[in-house]
Amino acid sequence: MPKKQQDSITRPWVEGELRLVGGLDSRMIGLLRAIEQSGSINQAAKQVGLSYKGAWQIIERANNLAPKVLISTATGGSKGGGTCLTTAGQSLLQLFTRLEQQHEQFLQQLNQGLVNDPDVQMLLKRLVIKTSATNQLFGTITAIQNGAVNAEVLVELKGGEQLVATLTLTELKHLELGIGGDVVLLINDPEIIVITDPNSYVLSARNCLRGTVIRMQYDGVDAEVVINLPSGDSLVATITQASAETLGLKPGISACTVFKSNAVIIGAI
Repeated sequence: MPKKQQDSITRPWVEGELRLVGGLDSRMIGLLRAIEQSGSINQAAKQVGLSYKGAWQIIERANNLAPKVLISTATGGSKGGGTCLTTAGQSLLQLFTRLEQQHEQFLQQLNQGLVNDPDVQMLLKRLVIKTSATNQLFGTITAIQNGAVNAEVLVELKGGEQLVATLTLTELKHLELGIGGDVVLLINDPEIIVITDPNSYVLSARNCLRGTVIRMQYDGVDAEVVINLPSGDSLVATITQASAETLGLKPGISACTVFKSNAVIIGAI
């Protein structure tokens, strides 16, 4: 089976948590399971990552919602507190376990049915891409210019903005890139320069995208600048705080993100 098809089958396009009426969810059931195993509210709370008070609040809520008491407690006990599930609690645990299995089977069948759905491929596959790069943009290749060693790939973003990415001819062949193909563009924030008046500079960088500053964050040395493009995409740049102050950057100010074509990492979708 081709690797791309294998990835599509194993990728969970649709996810969902099982939740019953009355707020009976996996967290509450997880606590019931832990109590069944440990016989202690304190130990059970630690197992599921709850405070002792938080565990008790869930227990009280569960007992109040259920037609029969689910959990009984007694002073003392060999396992520290003598807490155990009643017959009704055990029945609920067994019911939820069966429903979990059926729920998982349902999700598997649903995801399997979406493997070759073109709408799913178009709308959802971009959402599962994971990367360490701060900036992630999607676009379509509109032109490819081959050189002796490298190739320049012109990519159009969804808002019509044009980006140029440079990669080697070997990389171009390996990625099987072609005009009309969808790609993801990765740009690390330190690679981006921010300017407020592009007409005042002669730039060697191939990419210059104008937008509006929507957020600033300082750490005492550097400043994180988030610039919103007309398309709705955002780019994050990290510059020195002194530079940000010199440029007078603040939310609402028009600014341009400038970066070289070799700062763009391109990936096929």
